[in-house]
Amino acid sequence: QVQLLESGGGLVAPGGSLRVACATSGVFGINSVNWYRQSPGKERELVAEMDSHSKTNYADSVVGRFTTSKDNAKNTVYLDLNNLKAEDTAVYLCNVEVIGLPPRFQMSKLWGQGIQVAVSI
Repeated sequence: QVQLLESGGGLVAPGGSLRVACATSGVFGINSVNWYRQSPGKERELVAEMDSHSKTNYADSVVGRFTTSKDNAKNTVYLDLNNLKAEDTAVYLCNVEVIGLPPRFQMSKLWGQGIQVAVSI
């Protein structure tokens, strides 16, 4: 059974750091990931992405501060959030494209349940 569990986040002071993780199970591997954030009254924003070649792209608002990475052995993707600002406060969601188990290796996309990141004094 394919599953995804999102974890991490929390409350941090401005300038602090947090990590959000999306761990998958029941899969052969992870192909790609998009990270989004959603704040009340705002549209969902794509903040980071990693493609099948591990090439990454970041929104202008987070470049140089956020980093996405992947641990193939753990079938887990991470979003490291550094030098956090109040405007980074949001629910963060991962959208992971996974490769199913053999023999089909079927591709599918999974959403994390969302994790709250709050930046406040």
